[in-house]
Amino acid sequence: MNFASKSLRRALLTGIAAAPFMAFASPTVAQDAQGEDDSATEAQGEVVPEGNRVIVTARRREEQLVDVPIAITAYSADQLQLSGAQDITEIGQTTPNVTLEPSRGTNSTLSAFIRGVGQQDPVSGFEQGVGIYLDDVYLNRPQAAVLDIYDIERIEVLRGPQGTLYGRNTVGGAVKYVSRKIDDELSIRGRATYGEYNQLDGVVSISGPVSGDGTLRLGAAAARLTRDGFGTNLTTGEDNYDKDIWALRVSGEVHTDGFFARLAVDTTDDDSNARGGTRLIPGLLSGAPILDNVYDTRGGLDDPTQEVNSFGVALSMEAYLGDSVTLRSISAYRDDDSNSPIDFDALPAVDLDVPAIYVNDQISQEFQVLYETDRLNVLGGFYFLDANALTEFDVRIFTTFPGLTAFTSANVETETFAVFGDLTYDLTDQLSLSVGGRYTWDERRATILRQNYLGGGSPTFGGAGIPFGAPGTDFIGSASFEKFTPRANLAYQPTPDMTLYASYSQGFKGGGFDPRGAGSNAPDLDNDGVRSDDEIAAFLSFAPESVDSYELGYKAALMDGNLNLAVAAFRADYTDVQIPGSVACTVGGLPSFCGIVSNAGKARFQGFEGEFNASFGQDWYNDGSRMIASGSVGYIDAEYLEYITDIGGTPTDVAEFREVQNTPEWTASGTLAAEAPLGSGELYAGFTLSYRSKTYQFEIPNEYLDQDGYTLMDASIVYRSEGNRWSIGLYGKNLTDERYKTSGYTFVRTDPVTGAIPLGTNGFPIPTLGPEGTLTAFYGAPRQVFVTLTFDY
Repeated sequence: MNFASKSLRRALLTGIAAAPFMAFASPTVAQDAQGEDDSATEAQGEVVPEGNRVIVTARRREEQLVDVPIAITAYSADQLQLSGAQDITEIGQTTPNVTLEPSRGTNSTLSAFIRGVGQQDPVSGFEQGVGIYLDDVYLNRPQAAVLDIYDIERIEVLRGPQGTLYGRNTVGGAVKYVSRKIDDELSIRGRATYGEYNQLDGVVSISGPVSGDGTLRLGAAAARLTRDGFGTNLTTGEDNYDKDIWALRVSGEVHTDGFFARLAVDTTDDDSNARGGTRLIPGLLSGAPILDNVYDTRGGLDDPTQEVNSFGVALSMEAYLGDSVTLRSISAYRDDDSNSPIDFDALPAVDLDVPAIYVNDQISQEFQVLYETDRLNVLGGFYFLDANALTEFDVRIFTTFPGLTAFTSANVETETFAVFGDLTYDLTDQLSLSVGGRYTWDERRATILRQNYLGGGSPTFGGAGIPFGAPGTDFIGSASFEKFTPRANLAYQPTPDMTLYASYSQGFKGGGFDPRGAGSNAPDLDNDGVRSDDEIAAFLSFAPESVDSYELGYKAALMDGNLNLAVAAFRADYTDVQIPGSVACTVGGLPSFCGIVSNAGKARFQGFEGEFNASFGQDWYNDGSRMIASGSVGYIDAEYLEYITDIGGTPTDVAEFREVQNTPEWTASGTLAAEAPLGSGELYAGFTLSYRSKTYQFEIPNEYLDQDGYTLMDASIVYRSEGNRWSIGLYGKNLTDERYKTSGYTFVRTDPVTGAIPLGTNGFPIPTLGPEGTLTAFYGAPRQVFVTLTFDY
């Protein structure tokens, strides 16, 4: 056995012996973040190592990240490389009380939940409960938000309401993708990956100064990401769950002592095939059996061709006026277009087929002013967003009535203004108080058309159908919402390496209009025989929601920074929870597909989170080897206290029969890794387990779709040369080949109160839309093994 093998073995054995005495935690606790950091104040800063601690200058003064009194997990580029993370959803496996996954039927639309707050409906009209940021630019829509990891500095996850420090107000938290700044020396980086399912990825970037003094710098990164499908569409012959992506980022930066600016352009073309679900029950009309491979599908809809294109341009500028004042501006434009053939019933028959188009664009502007003295830090800001979201789709149920189609076109415009501020004052050398607030003005304007067609699909999707009857909805309306949301935080440092804090914050999300609602079904409240515009608007609209969040936290950097801890306990009182859904209905005397949005009254989310990472063994051996242990644990008691729904014309509280979707009670992960010298470089070996308890896909429990608890196992072995000039790694994801559901569709009869699913005489659920019945599931990725080679010169 050679020197490196002995060192690695010693480190692994040390960790195995120590593991029983350690709690679960994520592989990347915030105190371990590398690269620049702006998590605490959303200001650009940098991370400077000092011994085994991490020092940040995010607030224009040097301070340890352990000093930042906020629940945050940060993943550096180095840590993401060692774990083999491929897109942003993977960090959800190791971040407590967080769910990040592709939305049902898509490859690139993101469903995000933090501490029970989120939104999985991607159609226009519904804002996300978790903010997704790309280089400080808020992505207003979830389409194209499953960001692939390349040319990255770090990813941050902030838990709890956000809004007094930056960007858009969010009720649940924020996920921030931060790309790499350009160095003052020429840099050429590359990454090539080959793996199972013929995975073949290539990423290359080049950057550096173009002026002699390094003031002007240019950079570009390109990515080609491909993979065959995990399964096959047995009707069309196409791969299912494949990947076919081109991506490009180009940026120019200006660096001077008193000024920084970055102009960045990014574009992504995703030509992956449509992702089809697998049926959980046989075809109730055709008798089509359940497929053996959960990644196979039989969906026959193949028009429009699946395609997602996104484009963005952003200009960020900072001016430093002396030692105390910083001015910042972030200007951005983004757009994305998605064409998606969604086959709900996953059969060749046109039983419930939905061709869909999503067209989104946004323009945003943010200004910030930061003022700093020895004891006082003040941030003030202004935010503006003008966004447009158009969703068009057919609902084709030809097996119910020949050529029957319900067409929907919903254009929802959002215009929002906000002013915000945050002040931190050091009352003593150990005690500091932060107070902040945000005032938000939101305006929604909606244009919604629903029209039945007979004889084929709508003309928008090339169908031959002709209009039948008057539109079920022909609505133009607007609504305004405004609210002040405060924040307060008290932090105490008994020692320089320890922080205790208590905080209160409030989150707010404006209301809107359900784009799938049928105005012709609105109640005639004044019994005059006419549904007025006001009655239709009231029927289609839903109210704002808000969260009052309380948190107690403890952070520590111990043993010269070799042990970092972060613990938080939280409670959130959630009111007027927005819950969109889709049900079978009747429009113009014909069966159809309708949206129903509930403001569910009240919910309470409470729990705790713990994270740690530890590095040890350096003092036990003199060969440079060390052991790394990290992990996370999250617990959440998520409960509806009031959930009012209409049962036969009577408002009924069904809270005891409802669950919080995409929010497992327990999340946990643990990583054990070792590093040892090998030649002039270093060998890394890591092993990660991540666990999620039972997850409900919707508020109404569904024994077919809900996912029982499961554990994923990942591992990696990476050799890095001296200075990390090049590396080669072997990675394994989901090594036990676990099959787990991430989302699904359901159109079967349920008890209106309990949600129980009655069975018909054939022993299967009773369909409510389409005679075949729709109970369709989508699954997480199977086992994947791949090799990655990188270089950095």
